[in-house]
Amino acid sequence: MPSLDEINFERALAMTTFIFGEAMLEYHTHGGEGLRYGGDTLNTAIHLARAGHEVSYVTAVGTDPISDALVEAWKGEGVDTRHVLRHPHLNPGIYAIHLDEHGERSFLYWRDRSAAREMFELPGMEMALTDAADARLVYFSHISLAIVDESGRSSLFDLARKRKAAGRAVAYDSNFRPALWSDLEEARTVSRQAMEAATIGLPTNSDERELWGFEDGEIEIAKRWLSAGQEAVAVKAAEKGCVVGTSQTKVPYLLDAMPTNVVDSSGAGDGFNAGFLGGWLEDRSLDACVEDGQALARATLGHQGAIKL
Repeated sequence: MPSLDEINFERALAMTTFIFGEAMLEYHTHGGEGLRYGGDTLNTAIHLARAGHEVSYVTAVGTDPISDALVEAWKGEGVDTRHVLRHPHLNPGIYAIHLDEHGERSFLYWRDRSAAREMFELPGMEMALTDAADARLVYFSHISLAIVDESGRSSLFDLARKRKAAGRAVAYDSNFRPALWSDLEEARTVSRQAMEAATIGLPTNSDERELWGFEDGEIEIAKRWLSAGQEAVAVKAAEKGCVVGTSQTKVPYLLDAMPTNVVDSSGAGDGFNAGFLGGWLEDRSLDACVEDGQALARATLGHQGAIKL
């Protein structure tokens, strides 16, 4: 018979979202005080934790003082860092954001020696994968898949496929960054596998067009994701709004976005994902999930940096 501690741990896992990805130090051309950090999946994890959801972040950092400070900062946000692994020789990656006069951003990256690239090779990952198997939700992105090797991708896909077969949720964002891929066909193959392994799709129209090299509209993008086996899909389309659909919906439909003043577009899609998934965790309707996502995206657009310190 399981002990009370084991039962409570299992209940906690059943309420937890496990998010896999890379966290980096953030340098912003407009400056800013304090230790800044970001990364697509980390941004979503912090938004969810701030909203009161149980979130466990799975990544790797170094053993240096800055890595220690990052982990402490994430703990302070309410993120479960038990599965933030420590690499003995590598450190966090760094990225810089430059904004133009319209708040649109461009990035420079220094991530070749990012500890997260080798997270699936570190002691402790097996336990993270075991715990994630029983979680309420698992979420990862195309960037999560880009930074790790084929063995790491296989481990994440195996987790996702087993969860999907068991009727458990897996969310995926095809957050395409060309600089992370030396082979476009490999990037497409990996994204297709992720689409087929997931149950909730959170693509962006511009990412999909750049990745696949076609000019499909948002409705066509949503249909393609649903045909890959998604139970629900929300195609982010910036000022156009969001096209949503489910496996029971014959025709995906558009939900308009409210106009907003753009200070910095960094992390807006990550904010949308957090709002949407937060609504899903609360069993809200699909339209309500989109509204929650759009509200958080608008708030993110209104401040400097991907995460408001």
